[in-house]
Amino acid sequence: MTRRKLREKVFRILFGLEFNSEDDMKEQVELALESNIPPDDDEIEDAYELQEEDKQYISGRVLDIVAKKQDIDKTIEEISEGWKLPRIGKAELAILRLAIYEMNYDESIPVKVAINEAVELAKRYCDIEAKSFINALLAKLTK
Repeated sequence: MTRRKLREKVFRILFGLEFNSEDDMKEQVELALESNIPPDDDEIEDAYELQEEDKQYISGRVLDIVAKKQDIDKTIEEISEGWKLPRIGKAELAILRLAIYEMNYDESIPVKVAINEAVELAKRYCDIEAKSFINALLAKLTK
């Protein structure tokens, strides 16, 4: 599975963090990875062909982000002047958490790639203005 599709699956699970407690996230990850229902037509084969290494990657990534949530959220609050976390849309917040994790904790992903992928997720899952909002916040981290 491509890194982009893995990232998208991580995002979808992270989105659930706003509706579940952090303690429930391990179970949510397991449920998401067991599901064979494709989320949309362009992922039909991926939904049925998740390899064990993909499952481990997704699970490890989500649980690591959840473990670092306080630090990541603190970073979001610092760069989003005037925006408290509850004011930020749930999808946007999940994208920001994933992107900041990649930028601050994953040396294998270039910062520009993390920002670009976050903007692409915003284009697909958020309001039209969200991509600019996310891009502007993440750009602050690069300065």
